[in-house]
Amino acid sequence: MIAELAPLDVLRRFRDHDGTIADFLDSRLARDPGREALVFEGRAWSWRELVEAAARLAGAFRNHGVTFGDRVAIVSPNSVWHVLTFLAAARLGAIFVPANPQFTEGELAYVLSNCAPRLVLGPPAEVEALKRAAGATQTSVLAFDDALLDGAAVAANAAATSDPCLIIYTSGTTGFPKGAMHSHASFIAAGEAFVERMHLQESDRLLLVLPMFHINAMFYSVAGAFAAGAALLIEERFSASQFWNRVVDLRATQANLIEAAISILLTRPETEFRPEHGLAKIYGVRQAMVERFRARFGVAQLVGGYGMTEIPGVISTPYGETAPPGGMGQLCRHPDPARPWAECRIVDDAGHDLPDGGTGELWVKTPVMMLGYFNDAAQTAETMQDGWFKTGDLVRRDAEGNFFFVARKKDIIRRRGENISGAEIDRIVLSHPDVELAAAIGVPSDMGDEDILVAVKARQGATLREADIVAHCRAQMAAMKVPRYVVIVDALPLTPTHKVAKRLLKDDGRLRAAAKDFG
Repeated sequence: MIAELAPLDVLRRFRDHDGTIADFLDSRLARDPGREALVFEGRAWSWRELVEAAARLAGAFRNHGVTFGDRVAIVSPNSVWHVLTFLAAARLGAIFVPANPQFTEGELAYVLSNCAPRLVLGPPAEVEALKRAAGATQTSVLAFDDALLDGAAVAANAAATSDPCLIIYTSGTTGFPKGAMHSHASFIAAGEAFVERMHLQESDRLLLVLPMFHINAMFYSVAGAFAAGAALLIEERFSASQFWNRVVDLRATQANLIEAAISILLTRPETEFRPEHGLAKIYGVRQAMVERFRARFGVAQLVGGYGMTEIPGVISTPYGETAPPGGMGQLCRHPDPARPWAECRIVDDAGHDLPDGGTGELWVKTPVMMLGYFNDAAQTAETMQDGWFKTGDLVRRDAEGNFFFVARKKDIIRRRGENISGAEIDRIVLSHPDVELAAAIGVPSDMGDEDILVAVKARQGATLREADIVAHCRAQMAAMKVPRYVVIVDALPLTPTHKVAKRLLKDDGRLRAAAKDFG
């Protein structure tokens, strides 16, 4: 059995790559060009095939007018075309924009009008819809076609590491989506930090099932696999029923998931599980679910973390350790201790730093931080201050450096003069064994301020009553936090990143009318 290398030794196997993404890939190509780099729909791509195809696709893009600084968008479920388009655009100094294929035509039209791409790529069946969304602009729409890879390759443009290479649009739960711009350096640093976070090895096989329009897939799975020289296994989408079959068939050793996927897997029939799997590491498991998941599925390393589209990979559970109950983890590190990395402040409403134990807004400064919101200087200025990104999340930190999430600043319910965390109520309600999803929101009260309403989706097959939720809450929280209204629903609206869209719930006046009132 080959001994596991320390994260810094993993990175040292490649020559110095303090450059652009093209330089980054060349260093992998130079080490072992025939080694498997990517697998999609049964086809394996070597590092040589991947880099050469990206260089030829860059030539096709240039023939369609793409130049330095232009945007190139893709609207599709996960595919190898995401990686090829990203690498080809970076080679030209252009900017990759992956968009959510589940957007309505109107939602997509907004994103495309905001980023004004020179090209949009998508599946052949979607070309006409993409043309309608693009409207009467200078945008060209291309279908995925292997013929695009048949032309002449082009050399990499002389981009700088600080130039933008990627725009990821946020879910826009507080307004229109915002495009967070990341640089070549940010992408590379994120991948190297993920090597540290998951102790990735060149022999690892990273299963990618999360959507590639999301920062998690691009900055953890894709960048992490590139940084480690590991194989990237792309699935079109997450399938709970086929998850363990795909893990076994693809010989996956690592995967990134989100809390919703973890919860779903825990509710699936035992017959779907494949105990012979080789999955050794999963990123994205909250501490409260670690023991249950490990006991059922036998995955040794389960790591949780915290990040945002604007600042991916800020806090995580140290590899091989566990966070204290309710903990988020500690500040992430880079494998090289000599490199400056994430810093944080916890500040009060006046921007003054708070001591350990105090609850305040988390501000972050890190090399893996967006350059700003594309075409939105006002939002950028509101969110960033003197190099610090203001997360809008309330946290506290203990003397050992462990962080604890308290609430979103905007997820605070004002009841009887008290500030109550909606996220805290969510966690309590979700701990009920028959609850699959829950969301607490504030609704207008006839006594002023707000009352608490909880919308709940029951687990499949469960018999759940509104009174069960109230009794569960009364047993675990102070009376002022117990919801007055409970409504059991068939579904809850989700953002593209699978979080409950509380803004939509607050705008739905039918909820309170349908809810039971417990006074």
